[in-house]
Amino acid sequence: APVSSAGGGGRQLAMVMNRDSRARSRSRDRHDSREPARSPQDSRSPSQRDKRTKKPDDYGVDTMKITDDDAAFILGKGGKTKEKISRVSEADIELFERDLILEIRGSKLQRRRAKKYSEGVMAQRTGPVTVTEDYDDGDLTMLQVPQEAVGFVTGRAGNFLRTIEEEWGTLMFFCEVGKGRNRDYEKLAIFGSVRGRRGAELKVLSAVETKVPGYYDKIRDDVVNRDRNKDETGTWGTDTMTFQDDELSYALGKQGSTRKKLERSSAAIVQYVGHNAIFSGTRAERKRAKEYMKWLFEQLEGPVYVDGWQDREDCTVVDVPRECVGYITGSRRAALATMEEEWGVFMFFMNKTDDKGKGKGYTELLIIFGSQRDRRGAELKIMNGVEKKAPGTFTRGVREKTSDVRGFDTDRMILRDEELSYAIGKEAATQKKLEKAAGAILQFVGHIAFVAGTLKERRRCKEFISWLLQQMRGSVTIPDVSQRDDATEMHIPANCKGWVTGNRG
Repeated sequence: APVSSAGGGGRQLAMVMNRDSRARSRSRDRHDSREPARSPQDSRSPSQRDKRTKKPDDYGVDTMKITDDDAAFILGKGGKTKEKISRVSEADIELFERDLILEIRGSKLQRRRAKKYSEGVMAQRTGPVTVTEDYDDGDLTMLQVPQEAVGFVTGRAGNFLRTIEEEWGTLMFFCEVGKGRNRDYEKLAIFGSVRGRRGAELKVLSAVETKVPGYYDKIRDDVVNRDRNKDETGTWGTDTMTFQDDELSYALGKQGSTRKKLERSSAAIVQYVGHNAIFSGTRAERKRAKEYMKWLFEQLEGPVYVDGWQDREDCTVVDVPRECVGYITGSRRAALATMEEEWGVFMFFMNKTDDKGKGKGYTELLIIFGSQRDRRGAELKIMNGVEKKAPGTFTRGVREKTSDVRGFDTDRMILRDEELSYAIGKEAATQKKLEKAAGAILQFVGHIAFVAGTLKERRRCKEFISWLLQQMRGSVTIPDVSQRDDATEMHIPANCKGWVTGNRG
């Protein structure tokens, strides 16, 4: 049934949102394997869910009988521990608290892993967990942590370990291996994917090295050679480089911002352990990370120019008028750094040594490294800034455009003055709302709305914009809400309408 924004006895309220909006934040084009497994309580439509979760041939159900105390441990605060076990094992887990039964659904390997993780979590309640040889299903990294660093790595009430688990989608706990304990070291078990385990391991090693300097050098070979070629591409590995004292602080950046942008833009794991930079990932990811690091340090010596950038698939270049360069860069590079952090890209102005003398009327090349989606988001943000400073730079002669490309592309819509301010909203609140609900990138450059994303995301975003603009002139009718997989419909009694809407919406 159609939904109208105006009504008599009651009001039909349609809440429209993108069910795939989580996909954007950590997009890596085809490089990303860090996205966590979906929880069983997924909000996708049945057709989407069936496509994505096609059951394997050995799909089955296992049950475990547990005690009341174990149930509390398995569930965790707010159900987080159960979700963590489900995410790492990729199995569906349901806890029936009344019957004290844990139900595990998935393939044989997924069920085995979920059962193993659950037993490990429950064992922590009564003492150290014992890990036997058959614990490793290709999902375990064992790391020796010096006794004097155990408390530091664990954190208050285990908070540091929990933070690492959350970031890398892993399950971690200290354990005993076989019989007896080594007084000098504690064994830390890290469960998860190759990428998740390596990210967590390096984060722990970075913390250990600050507490026990020189420890990494003792286990360097084991760390560097671990899991070599064990990913889907068969090219997984680890490369290293060494920093001097002054280089380390520059490579780290304020609150680790430089390291984080190199990591996200290259899609490799980039971590610093003492004075060592460690790059883990596929061959292509490691190559990118080392190149970006090289260009980062070359900027200290003078102008940097990337030869052959036209043939690279990991970069976008924007022509910025010279009079706008200071505005785009910001004081002490603050504006560029904010955009790098927002989009997870690595950017710098490219200059050849003989370009410096040219003045007004010339442009400088801003090169942006990262995934396709992140690069486009940063590029449109740059265009927005330049257009404010030099109107017409990117909009002169530009027309509306609608692409039929199913994959990632950009559409354009031209808006009038009053439509533009309404679509942006106070402090860009409306723009952000449209962008998040549609799962697309939405940026206004002059009077032109640039909508970037997949075909589905672009169509959805432009539809949302058209509904928004219709509200300026009167009521909006949305046909066939029941047929949409991105909308929830609610009936609001007329006397509650004001409470829901609030003052001026």
